[in-house]
Amino acid sequence: MKFRTVLQHYSLQADLSRIVFSVTTMTPHESFLRTHLLLQLLPLSLSVLHPPHHLPVHLPTLVPHTPTPLTRSRFSAQTQLDFTTHCNSSCFHREQEDQLSEKLAFETLYADGSRTLTTVDVEDDDELEGDALHLRHPSPSRVLGWKRRHKRVRRQIYGADGRFNIHGDNFLLDYPFSTAVRISTGCTGVLVSQQHVLTAAHCVHDGKDYVNGARKLRVGFLIPPSINGTKTGLTSAKKPVVRWVRVKRTRVPKGWIQGPQEVSMDFDYALLELRWPHQRPFMRLSVAPSSDDLAGNRIHFSGFDSDRPGELVYRFCPVEEESSNLIYQHCDARPGASGSGVYGRVWDNSLERWERKVIGIFSGHQWLEIDGENRDYNVAVRITPLKFAQICYWVHGNRLDCVQD
Repeated sequence: MKFRTVLQHYSLQADLSRIVFSVTTMTPHESFLRTHLLLQLLPLSLSVLHPPHHLPVHLPTLVPHTPTPLTRSRFSAQTQLDFTTHCNSSCFHREQEDQLSEKLAFETLYADGSRTLTTVDVEDDDELEGDALHLRHPSPSRVLGWKRRHKRVRRQIYGADGRFNIHGDNFLLDYPFSTAVRISTGCTGVLVSQQHVLTAAHCVHDGKDYVNGARKLRVGFLIPPSINGTKTGLTSAKKPVVRWVRVKRTRVPKGWIQGPQEVSMDFDYALLELRWPHQRPFMRLSVAPSSDDLAGNRIHFSGFDSDRPGELVYRFCPVEEESSNLIYQHCDARPGASGSGVYGRVWDNSLERWERKVIGIFSGHQWLEIDGENRDYNVAVRITPLKFAQICYWVHGNRLDCVQD
């Protein structure tokens, strides 16, 4: 066992001890939340001793062409927060080998309503073979082994509600909760750089046109009561306020803009560039590994669920199933959480430690039909090598800076 890994193990144990000690000095809600987070971290304290062993992910290179001007957007679409799709066995096992360059082309929407189309070439696509070599053939035994579930009315809550409201400066301004931001169309986003927010494409575009709210798109940062002018002693009864920042430009992959064709969740992601940089920590991106290589096999995300207005809501759960482009899970969620950054603890070879990284974007709900039986899941779009290369180019504007850590 490496000495550095041992130190990280004891460092994590020290963090757990601090959590336990601080519980006695908190409000009942904060104490409950912190105790819950403590229980969440216990399996992780064991997993740091056994980092995964896997080969580095091969990343393709996107070569963009000169942008072509398009007509101005009509902003005629309506935002659909409760996003639901249907998929069968062929859809579940579908690969993205065809028309990769066309699907990875992207539109850029500017604040004045003008837009451009940028086509791209994909280098090394012959080596990539479908954009998900490490998940090329999802196990059918897991698919066929699912248990029968009864139909539900509230399709995005599974059993007892496992979501937690995040209250207090100790949490709202602490990483990773501080990376969650509101989108003015009613969705959630995650900070992935000092000036960029990753969210779901359907929050700004319905597959045919931009939604009306994208005309003056804004990103909202939560400001806790204690620093927004609320008097001391009254903060517990007050909810955070939101500071809104205008979006400079929006980028959506052509794979989402299908025209008259049916919209697919596979490309349900968009990147928003803020008018000016923010001062909060952001979460780094990673190509989504197999769920077996996530600490505890768990994913996490925080969002602004519509049934809890004004609240930041956190949840975590194990990965139930995964395809080449989607992550299937039963994390409780409601409309408004769409666009949340789905993250996990990923082993960072360069740092030799587990790091929280964004590996997907929460999209919505999907009915999956296997052998004539419907299964329902909440679904996240996984960040594949090609999507990582594309989003990284959007962030940096330089393909040479886009390498997997």
